[in-house]
Amino acid sequence: MKSLVYKLAIILLIGWLASCKASEDLGTPMDVFPETFRDNHTATDSNDANIPWDEFFVDKNLISLIDRGLKKNNNLLLARKNVEVAQLNFKQAKWGNVPEFDLLVTANSSRFSNNSLNGISTELFLERKSLEDFQLQGLLSWEADIWGKIRHQKQTALAEYLQTAEAAKAFQTSLVAAIAKSYYNLLKLDAQLEVAEQNLQLNTRTKEIIDLQYASALVTTLAKDQATAQLKQAEQLVPFLQGEIAAEENTLSVLTGVAPNAISRGIFEENLPSVIETGVPANLLAERPDVKAAELGLLAANAKVGIAKAMMYPAFRITAASGLNAFEASNWFDLPGSVFGLVGGSLAQPVLNRRRLKTNLKTEQIRREQQIYTFRETVLTAIMEVSNAMVRLEKTAQQQEVASLRVEALEHAVGSADLLFENGVANYLEVITAQGNLLQSQLDLVEIKTTKLFASVDLYRALGGGWH
Repeated sequence: MKSLVYKLAIILLIGWLASCKASEDLGTPMDVFPETFRDNHTATDSNDANIPWDEFFVDKNLISLIDRGLKKNNNLLLARKNVEVAQLNFKQAKWGNVPEFDLLVTANSSRFSNNSLNGISTELFLERKSLEDFQLQGLLSWEADIWGKIRHQKQTALAEYLQTAEAAKAFQTSLVAAIAKSYYNLLKLDAQLEVAEQNLQLNTRTKEIIDLQYASALVTTLAKDQATAQLKQAEQLVPFLQGEIAAEENTLSVLTGVAPNAISRGIFEENLPSVIETGVPANLLAERPDVKAAELGLLAANAKVGIAKAMMYPAFRITAASGLNAFEASNWFDLPGSVFGLVGGSLAQPVLNRRRLKTNLKTEQIRREQQIYTFRETVLTAIMEVSNAMVRLEKTAQQQEVASLRVEALEHAVGSADLLFENGVANYLEVITAQGNLLQSQLDLVEIKTTKLFASVDLYRALGGGWH
């Protein structure tokens, strides 16, 4: 009868252990990637995001600024330190299967009461009133990773380490783009200042002619006052742009990790490709750090679910200890008489706290589902940013073509108005209006060119460029 009970218990134990299985991982939802970007019907697998930033940008001054920013920007250095911390945690997790070993040295002295049983026994049998105990032991402990708990802990640490590294890459791509856009904005302000100064000279010459005509009673006070107001408006624009230039230099200095100072730069020109190979959306998983980080977040969430499930199953642990033990110091190193040893094994199954473990498992499963949504949202945001940059790049190119023709027409109009005005055919209002229109159109053209440069930089960053 007892034999039958033992066999039945063994069969039930084997069946119960067989029912304990690790959790199944959820894969990366690749269905969120469309085949091509919006309105990009000729897409190829080629992706300019893998072009190193010092080859994508050709301005030597900008390359020098980006290089300095990557070395000295404090936020980027902070992100890299986070990577070092995550790397240390990962290295620590790799030791999860290594047995734990502790060395313990103890020395105790106990003085028992004369009226206690211990006191009477000690004095009777050992002829002493106190009892010493000296012990030196090494304790070895090892947990068998039956349900994959330690393996999943390693996977979690690895995923979080790689996720932190991708976050640092993502910050670097943003920093490269920020430095480039700040630099191009600085060049834009230089170009606008040059336009403003040329316009100031033009308005000054017009004011001088009107003053001469006023002195000859050819024009009224109204013409003189309006010419003066036009000149003052042109003068006002110059210090405004000079202040904007100084502020942009300060911003760019801080981005590159130095105190605000003057920035060496070239002249305003377009030196980026007007067409950038975007590849296909699925390339974003390999090239764009934040998308890769979201995927690694899902891998970490899978591992945490595995840990939570493994915590519900019994833990098998083996312990062993050996050392020296004696109640007299003189006998402590009396070998082998003072040597002791023990070995044991334990199988611990959670019982009363199982509800808490179930709740923890369900929580980790929900967090894994949240991570899937996070991944999908990250991918959709990345695709949107690429599409937005593509359409801005295309439309600003069209705007630039129209704006250039407008500037040419107004330059011709200003020349004609000046000539007609000097010969008394055109009035001062036509001259002032033509000059004002030319100034605004020239400033607009510089702004459009800058927007086009920004779109190229944004597209490069949106594709994942800047960290190679």
